This record gives sequence, structure tokens and C-alpha cells, in this order.
Amino acid sequence: MGGHRSSSVYRVTACLISFSLLMAINAENRNGEVDDEHEFTYLKNSSKGPEHWGSLKEEWKLCSVGKSQSPINIIEEKVLVSSKNGTFRRNYRPTRAVLRNRGHDIMVEWDGDATGTNLTYNLLQCHWHIPSEHTINGDRYNLELHMVHRNSQGKFAVVAILYDLGNSDPFLDKILANISHFIKGEEKIDLGVVDPWDIKFGSKKYYRYMGSLTATPCTEGVLWTVLDNVRTTSSEQIATLRKIVHDDFKNNARPSQPLNDRIVSKYSQDIQ
Repeated sequence: MGGHRSSSVYRVTACLISFSLLMAINAENRNGEVDDEHEFTYLKNSSKGPEHWGSLKEEWKLCSVGKSQSPINIIEEKVLVSSKNGTFRRNYRPTRAVLRNRGHDIMVEWDGDATGTNLTYNLLQCHWHIPSEHTINGDRYNLELHMVHRNSQGKFAVVAILYDLGNSDPFLDKILANISHFIKGEEKIDLGVVDPWDIKFGSKKYYRYMGSLTATPCTEGVLWTVLDNVRTTSSEQIATLRKIVHDDFKNNARPSQPLNDRIVSKYSQDIQ
């Protein structure tokens, strides 16, 4: 989720969140998700489709038997509106990044040195799903951005932003300006310095719940923050994202998973 000096922090207490820009944790895939898209697919009625992920590998069994899986359908009337101070603070700084074509999605991955404590979540990467994975009151949106963070204990936290059709998204405009290199067959592009602040939140309200990664191995214990404000993206931007990924991943959204006994909370605070 090189060695560059900048960092940002995402702290979690009972009511405090702050973000920090990671930097590299090596060894296994630090983003938590499988990079080899040949091992699974999002196609319905496929032997490698979402309903079969849990049986494809032993280490993926949570995709089938897990009780805290993501994404979910957020039902407003069942959400617990929290009276706690849910201050949401970001402390991002620009740092070098690369653009990767993982076959099943397009990912911006930031680079640098890992820092933080057990209360610190460091930004690893962001990627996009078409259509949205999370739904609100059953409504599915055209696009969903995930900002994936991890702390020093290996736990993940993901911020999700939903998009409907409308004006183009400025951050995507900057990223897709480099996309022609992928058309030429490259799978990694050096983006130079990328500022995470260019990803606009524009929301004072957000939902929070405990869930999982939405791709294999469906790791649980993930802290999800889903912004209530729906932003916009253009049909041209969505078409470009679909053009670059591999054919089986034009739609790369996992179906909604059962909520079971989990609680979804909603906060209304200025996001700083």
C-alpha cells in the first residue's frame, strides 16, 4: 500500500482520526490484495468469480466464510448516528508515486520510508472500482475510489469516495494524462511527485464500520470510512479506466456482502 523523506499520519483513537502518507513496506504485497489478476475474476457465473473466491485457495477462505466482509449496502435508517467527536484529520504531504496497471484495476502507489506507531495508518495507494462497490440505500454509483492505508501492525484502513456521472474529477484528469503509456504496453509509469491532497473529499459526513479488503484474500479487521458526499466523474474518465484494464475486469466491483451483526456509525464533522 525508494526512499523519500515525506510522511503523513492517520491516527485512530475512540474518536480521533489523522492521516499520514506512507512510505514503503517491502516483502510481501504491502497493499494486501493479490496482484495476479489471472487467479480470480469479477465475472458472474465464472469458476473464478466472486462467489467462488473462497474456494480457489485456502488462504482466501475468508471470502466465503468471513462474517465481516466488504463492501456493504449502507441503509440510512439503520445507521447509528454517533454523538462522539469524530474529528477527521489528514496530514498528507507530496511525495513520489508510480502508476501501476494491475490488470484488474489502475493503482497510484506512493513511495518512501515507513513511519508510525500502532495508532498510525500510512497511505499506501489508491485505486478505482467500476461501478461502486459500496451502495447507499441500495443505490450503486458509477465509480468508487479507495485510499488504502496500513499501520505498523499490518492492519488496514480504507477511505472510500463515491462518484456519479457529471463533471470530470480533477485528480483523475492528472492521472489519466499519463495513461497513453499503458496503451503502449507498459505496466508501471513514474508519476513524479503526487500530492494526496489533490484527492478532494468535500464532505462533512462519513460512515464508519469494520470490514474487509474487497479483493482476495478478503482480509478482515479493516477500518472503513465511506464519505457521505458523492462527487462526480465523467463518462470519458470511466471509459479510459475501462480501456486500460484487462477484458475480464471492465467491471471490477465485488457484490455487496451481508452486514451480519455489525454496526455502521455516521459522523458529522469538518474533515481537516
